Amino acid sequence: MLKSRVVVHLLGTLAVVLVVLTSIPAASASAQEDGETDPGTGAAVDPAVANAGFVEILEVSGLLDEVMAAAIEEAVRGANTDGARALVLQINSKQAVVDDERLNELGLLIDESPVPVHAWVGPSGSRASGKVAQLIGLAESVGVAIGAKLGPTGPQVLDVDRFGEVWAPNQELLENTSLNWEQAIDVGVVACDFAEEDELGNPLTPDESLARCANPTIGDFLVSLDEFDSRVVETAEGPRLEPLTSVRFRGLSLLDQLMHTVASPPVAYLMVVIGLMLIVFEFYSIGIGIAGALGAIFLALGGYGLTALPFRGWALALIVLSMLAFAIDIQTGVPRAWTIIGMVAFGVGTVFLFSESDVSMSWVPMLVSLLGMGAVVFRGMPIMVRGRFSTTVIPRDFLIGEAGTIVSTEGDTSVVEVREVSWPAASGSALHVGQGVEVTEVEADGVVLRVD
Repeated sequence: MLKSRVVVHLLGTLAVVLVVLTSIPAASASAQEDGETDPGTGAAVDPAVANAGFVEILEVSGLLDEVMAAAIEEAVRGANTDGARALVLQINSKQAVVDDERLNELGLLIDESPVPVHAWVGPSGSRASGKVAQLIGLAESVGVAIGAKLGPTGPQVLDVDRFGEVWAPNQELLENTSLNWEQAIDVGVVACDFAEEDELGNPLTPDESLARCANPTIGDFLVSLDEFDSRVVETAEGPRLEPLTSVRFRGLSLLDQLMHTVASPPVAYLMVVIGLMLIVFEFYSIGIGIAGALGAIFLALGGYGLTALPFRGWALALIVLSMLAFAIDIQTGVPRAWTIIGMVAFGVGTVFLFSESDVSMSWVPMLVSLLGMGAVVFRGMPIMVRGRFSTTVIPRDFLIGEAGTIVSTEGDTSVVEVREVSWPAASGSALHVGQGVEVTEVEADGVVLRVD
């Protein structure tokens, strides 16, 4: 009897559980009819918000190299596979160093993407020119922020048979001209509806309506897109515009960002120069090879950067030869003819290193490198040599027997010039300026020379 009751009880419990489980889908379906529910609170979600989706943004800055080209390709493909409503390319890039074939591949991806690809040249101070400007001409729409510029594009390298004239009817204008935001609106590159009132119903003056089309921020540009939803909500402070579509930002990985950075002309150049100087310094410094190791790392990064850029081999050879010329005079510790030759070779190599004007460096890194190099070879060289010969690890016996001249005396301290390098000197007799002497001994614990 007891066993029968237990069985009946278990069967009843099982039936209740089955009823509850079967009712959950029905309840979910009912909730979905009225709107989705928040997984955290269980509250119904506004269908307008649930269906607003998201827009992805990729910042394209610096030269369009292979790293950035791969990022654009991944962003376009990812936007299509992830279900994005649109992809926005935020542009601040003056030129591309990828070849024309690669540029056409990117153009085909943008042109045939099921998900709309838009381009915004901004923020203020940004610029899109050269091949990059040609590429964004294939975007669904283009925005130019206040203070930003578009063009010149140069001769079109995108396949005309496939894409036609990218910027028609403004192709000829943009080929040799840069447009600011007002000019871009005037010629129709940036679409402008010149609305009489904003989304909140406030009247707009003609200047205000024009400024709205400039899209000074990425947020302003997003709001202007058909794929970006927003609504007016009432608040205590009055009505305001509330975005419904969310935004996702794409970025480069840490390694890709490093590779993209070193592929810029000034960074690649400075890394090569610093690397060469550190290696030269390694041969004339006291230590355990830290300078040499750092120099090798800088050279490796700079070498990678140069491979991504159009550079002149003979100009790079001049920079390397200038370091050899500096190394010759470092042996003596004073700038001589080889230093002058090195500075001339270094300057010529610096100015003519890059073979295309659109990837040339500005005068700032050139001036910094030339002044820095001059300070090293004219000021740092003697200090470096004295430091080298002040250690007991490196013999200085070669100075014994060398002739010198006393250049100054003060009390018991004298300074003798040997091989155009000044050294502290000591003698058993009084010394006077201009006196010719001969080095007879080198102190073991310092740089004091015993002279007769």
